[in-house]
Amino acid sequence: MAKRLTRAEVPVEETWNLDDLFPSKEAWEQALKELERDLVTVTQYKGRIAEGPGILLAACLAQEALYQRFLVVANYASLHLSADGTDPTNQEMAGRAGDLNSKLEAAVSFVRSELLALPDGTLERYFAEEPELGKFRRTLERTMEEKPHVLSPETEVALASLGEVFESPYTVYQRAKLTDMTFAPIKDEQGNELPMSFAGYEGKYEKSENVAIRRAAYASFAEGLEAYQNTLGATFATEVKKNVVISRLRRYPSATHMQLHSQEIPIEVYNNILDVIFTQLAPHMRRYAELRKRVLGLDKMLYCDIEAPLDPEYNPKMTYQEAQKLIVDALRVLGPEYTEIMEAAFRDRWIDWCDNIGKSTGAFCSAAYGVHPYILTTWPDNMRGAFTLAHELGHAGHFELSSRNNRLADAMLVSTFFVEAPSTMNELLLADYILARHTETRMRRWVIMGLLQTYHHNFVRHLLEGELQRRIYALAEEGQTITAKTLSTVKGQILSDFWGDTVEIDDGARLTWMRQPHYYMGLYPYTYAAGLTISTAVAQDIKTQGQPAVERWLEVLKAGGIKKPLELAQMAGVDMSKPDPIRKAVAYVGSLVDEVEKTF
Repeated sequence: MAKRLTRAEVPVEETWNLDDLFPSKEAWEQALKELERDLVTVTQYKGRIAEGPGILLAACLAQEALYQRFLVVANYASLHLSADGTDPTNQEMAGRAGDLNSKLEAAVSFVRSELLALPDGTLERYFAEEPELGKFRRTLERTMEEKPHVLSPETEVALASLGEVFESPYTVYQRAKLTDMTFAPIKDEQGNELPMSFAGYEGKYEKSENVAIRRAAYASFAEGLEAYQNTLGATFATEVKKNVVISRLRRYPSATHMQLHSQEIPIEVYNNILDVIFTQLAPHMRRYAELRKRVLGLDKMLYCDIEAPLDPEYNPKMTYQEAQKLIVDALRVLGPEYTEIMEAAFRDRWIDWCDNIGKSTGAFCSAAYGVHPYILTTWPDNMRGAFTLAHELGHAGHFELSSRNNRLADAMLVSTFFVEAPSTMNELLLADYILARHTETRMRRWVIMGLLQTYHHNFVRHLLEGELQRRIYALAEEGQTITAKTLSTVKGQILSDFWGDTVEIDDGARLTWMRQPHYYMGLYPYTYAAGLTISTAVAQDIKTQGQPAVERWLEVLKAGGIKKPLELAQMAGVDMSKPDPIRKAVAYVGSLVDEVEKTF
């Protein structure tokens, strides 16, 4: 039985270098204390915002400085916890960072309250009288858009003070998933035990070419999830109830409207993405499922077979070192500055790619303004891992270019609607690079199927998560109690509606609402489809137009959050206010299925 390493046993070269944030936990401790002490640098302006533009500018500068320091402190704690959630010290650090965040939010909440209390026209007068205040125009104007939804200053302070409590559903979910949840080991054909973990299932077994191992791992995974369904059902319900209650307090039509307001997205665009992809993509994916069942000779198509390799004997192996070169070479099309960022990520250990007990599952990129991004992944020893890594490096490249060209707020406040476009763009560019250099049928087919996996991840898995949110929030708004049974029932219905009779929807499939933390991040799941729709259009423009399309894209990445997401998409040449780009992206997926069908 293969042994999973503890964090202490992992080779340092496979881990990220958090010394770029702080040289030691003692240094982090000191920074934490100094931040709490320096809250007064902002609170000294409490009650004075109406005095004039100079006071507002000073408050904005002080607040910006505090947040920049806090982001480094918070990243150091959260990245340690992500690397090993079983370590009590890491848990304590994350808790203390969360506590400081609540204190910080409470301390600075007066700026927002007093800004919103200014008489109409005052802010424009401030901009005219103090040109330096223009550096914060986008942030201040976004705040003023909240005016219809602001509560009394006392209530705002109270809500800000409860920030850590409001984050508790996410915290509980992560603790249950990373530290408490266990899965029974499985056996191979020889009777050898194979270890099971969340990361192991999603990164390895789910895509295993061995049907017996894949289905055994799925059964173990489903059994492990089932044991925690009521706890995590209550956690999910708490998150939903929290948002419904707050949206009513703030006088939004619904929790959905409130969360879309923070993304700066009209509800019509949100519904377009869910409706068009759900209905128009389903026939293509059902066709692909039928092809998979026939080619693999399966007795029936289970949910765990959806991502099984169609060509089981062809799974290009790749080391992490080989992936480095491939990714950097593929992304050179985006120019020298972008290439330098990619090279730095590998050279300077921005990436944590090992597997160890307690490590967070999946992959993510976290940005620390003023330092550099950090990426977490678990390397699977195959070429597919290169696509996952290219995806996260897309986030890193975006964050880095945005940070180099904008102040903190404009760099970091990129709408989640747009944020998945730069990441999926890198996956598409990597696929194009490989296809341009290979003529053999099996490799080309493998790459196209990899693209279909990317579209499945964003247009199916995450989009159906978005559909679950839409339906569950609708039920909650009507006053229905949300339980684990509710979540499983609705999830099962969504999967049946999408897959029809091509895929057998069992209890394990119905429990997939337990697999993602995205439900605790606002309306995040559907934005994967939004981002991929944008990147699909831009990638095709780069192929047909070349450098002009590249230059437009780089300008968009550098723009950060200085424009609203639909405006950013428009800068890149994509009009997301209409369903046309969505339909074109779905049609492109259909063409990929056509190509794969021709090879079998």
